[in-house]
Amino acid sequence: MPQTHKQICIPPELPELLKQFTKAAIRTQPQDLIQWAADYFGAMSRGEIPPVRKRSERVTLSNWAELTPDLLKILHSRVAGRLIVHADELAQMWKVLNLPPNLFNSVMNVGRFTEEIEWLKFLALSCSSLGVTIARTLKIVCEVLSSDHDGGPPRIPFSTFQFLYTYIAEVDGEISASHVSRMLNYIEQEVIGPDGLIKVSDFTQNPRVRLE
Repeated sequence: MPQTHKQICIPPELPELLKQFTKAAIRTQPQDLIQWAADYFGAMSRGEIPPVRKRSERVTLSNWAELTPDLLKILHSRVAGRLIVHADELAQMWKVLNLPPNLFNSVMNVGRFTEEIEWLKFLALSCSSLGVTIARTLKIVCEVLSSDHDGGPPRIPFSTFQFLYTYIAEVDGEISASHVSRMLNYIEQEVIGPDGLIKVSDFTQNPRVRLE
């Protein structure tokens, strides 16, 4: 008897729902992601407000060091220019700095990282836990990645900024790809100089650059 294969219908609202879930997970940094996910979707199904930490709320981690841009700089220096880092090695670096393991696990889960981690993506998600806005997150990333040590403004290659902005916007889920493309095209054509570097002020103080 021939088998019939039923077509799986994906609800049109599912992608947006998953994007909002991802953002909420980054913001809340739950210790038990699976249980929190169950509570989150349970609240959504009942029409209740899901258990999401507000941006203004701080995580109380009395036994752990608070993640800061300076600690991220130390972590970046220990990655030593590599694009890919093994998960066990990065976890050990994180532990040595006495950073909260629940935040590490949250970034790992949200980024869907496995054994081989793309360092810039991991760094971007880590910075997003400090940044209230995408512009603030990118500012922190620029400060961490900048190799300028002469007291000048933090600068990074525009190609790196382009990669990070595109990735963070995808994770955020509320910024259209067309808007991201317009902003990047404007910055590349009207802002970036011959050196191909972008400064923090190029995207934080230019009224024509709206990253969100």
